[in-house]
Amino acid sequence: QVQLVESGGGLVQTGGSLRLSCAATGSIVAINTMGWYRQAPGKQRESVASIAASGVTNYADSVKGRFTISRDNAKNTMYLQMNSLKPEDTALYSCNVQGISGILPQNRGGFSSWGQGTQVTVSS
Repeated sequence: QVQLVESGGGLVQTGGSLRLSCAATGSIVAINTMGWYRQAPGKQRESVASIAASGVTNYADSVKGRFTISRDNAKNTMYLQMNSLKPEDTALYSCNVQGISGILPQNRGGFSSWGQGTQVTVSS
């Protein structure tokens, strides 16, 4: 089992900044893709940003130039630095981590885990 713990959400004014963290714990052998998603009330969940094991990143057009995703492989942790926040960034942000778990070879397999979500609210 791989668990994700998120932190860093909160209330901020337009133009402000927040930094989200997502730490993965458990019987992790390797982590491949890590990503942030968000869901606003009445809307579908959307991908915000992702980062591959190679460090290659992808961003939604709506956050390019304002958000930066990064990862610390030694800590199995991912970050999302959010700058120049706008009211439309208000949403529940969740992290997703995909990789391989299972210390013992007979228990090894792929996983895709989700965090519990952290609320980001941007006031106008």
